[in-house]
Amino acid sequence: MSGQGVYYTLVNTSTNLPVVAASQYNAGFNIPGGAVDEVIVRFQCTLNAAGDIAADFSNMISTLRLILNGETVFDFQAQYTDNANDNPGISGYLLNSLGRGRSVEVNTGDATREAYIRIPVGRNIPSGISRMEYTLNYAALTGAGGAPTANSLQFWIRYNDAMQTTTTLGAATTFNYSATTQQVVMRVPQNVPGVLAGVLLQNDRANDTDITGVRIVSQSDFELDVDMWRVFNGDLYNGVEFMDPATAGQLEFAQLCPGVIFIPLYGLSLKDDLRMQITAASARVLSLTPVITSPIVGKPQPAQMQTVAIPTNVSKAVVEDSQASA
Repeated sequence: MSGQGVYYTLVNTSTNLPVVAASQYNAGFNIPGGAVDEVIVRFQCTLNAAGDIAADFSNMISTLRLILNGETVFDFQAQYTDNANDNPGISGYLLNSLGRGRSVEVNTGDATREAYIRIPVGRNIPSGISRMEYTLNYAALTGAGGAPTANSLQFWIRYNDAMQTTTTLGAATTFNYSATTQQVVMRVPQNVPGVLAGVLLQNDRANDTDITGVRIVSQSDFELDVDMWRVFNGDLYNGVEFMDPATAGQLEFAQLCPGVIFIPLYGLSLKDDLRMQITAASARVLSLTPVITSPIVGKPQPAQMQTVAIPTNVSKAVVEDSQASA
């Protein structure tokens, strides 16, 4: 599963989709060795009615953790999930902040759902058989009247020896904030090499007025309000795309994901924890999730593949969305 180019492999199929109550699945599967560029997850089901999930499918993902050969490579926890949320989902917003098109959905306008997420990994794993474990939690389909049918959950691996970065979504730091200006420290993993590409800030509800300003202490002498951060990360330029079944055959554009913001950090060093200043108008719970990137280490064994390279670079994608390179 290695060589010059891109190669796709289906590695697992199950029926682990949402049900009426909140649900959790813990499972694992074997994968061939090689240059693992990304993990692609395909969700397919038929709801009882199109409105059972008001907007995109990523609103249903409350936890997604991937562990590759004992190493946690992706550790996502949503602060809020709601099948009735008619806005972008948090997991989809995060992934699209790491590169456009990482969370998309076919919009049929009816009860049929087909969603895709592409999780950047960027790791060369040994030849032979490796192991991927996952934890996947879903929100409840409240008021849906019954579980979905025709369920299919697929995991695919994209191999690509032109990948340029290893990406790790670290464990979140939570903080109980109050209606004032306060210092916050986000802990960064001590055993993960690389730099901070960005940080995902999540409020514990879909309210965009609780947090009013954020200062990254090492990168600014002044606090920036939330709208200004959305200028720098590309959100205000209709940078948030999501699926709404009310407008079949297309995606919708938005300027924000309520209560959530991705802040690009442009390769900030991991020599210290991330120190921030947060100003809030109420007392709630904040979650801070680090995105860490590093150059690829090692090379997979070559095999006969196509000759056109497809470079993938999460760190570069984050910077491009911020328009810092313009």
